[in-house]
Amino acid sequence: MTSTSRRADSAASAAQGIGLPATILGVGLGGFVDGIVLHQVLQWHHMLTSTDTDNIGVEYYPADTVAGLRMNTVWDGLFHTFTWLSVLIGLGLLYSRMSASPGRVWSSRVLWGWMLVGWGLFNLVEGVIDHHILGIHHVRSGPDQLWWDLGFLALGAALVVVGWLLQRSSRRTAADSPSRAR
Repeated sequence: MTSTSRRADSAASAAQGIGLPATILGVGLGGFVDGIVLHQVLQWHHMLTSTDTDNIGVEYYPADTVAGLRMNTVWDGLFHTFTWLSVLIGLGLLYSRMSASPGRVWSSRVLWGWMLVGWGLFNLVEGVIDHHILGIHHVRSGPDQLWWDLGFLALGAALVVVGWLLQRSSRRTAADSPSRAR
């Protein structure tokens, strides 16, 4: 088998694998970590808490007023709806891939690796768009907000790299291959 045909087989296997479902699942779960930990538990920010200094002119909704907190809660709810739908879509795709190949077994490193890639991609995309381009909120507002935002991006990049390496480190065994009909 040539290296070109091995790459084609690998690409076809990946297309039928759990990479996409696990990545989407990781996006949703990473969003839940952000929303639950940063928005709710630590209350460092909500979706619109920096609109007094945003880049697009959204009305300011301070989290320390009832009206501001109500609007931020609505937008946090929309954010959580997106993350919840991502988890549902990821689970649905994962289930369909597993039921389409009932004899196929994937290493947990592959699943967790791709989920970390998804979480990292969530951090990168959300961080660049909401923190830097739109400026509607920051990880932690204040004099050091740029460093918090850059740290969020660095964490996202690290999650992508660690996840990629983790899923690549999984040894391919007979159990990783589609089963043959008997």
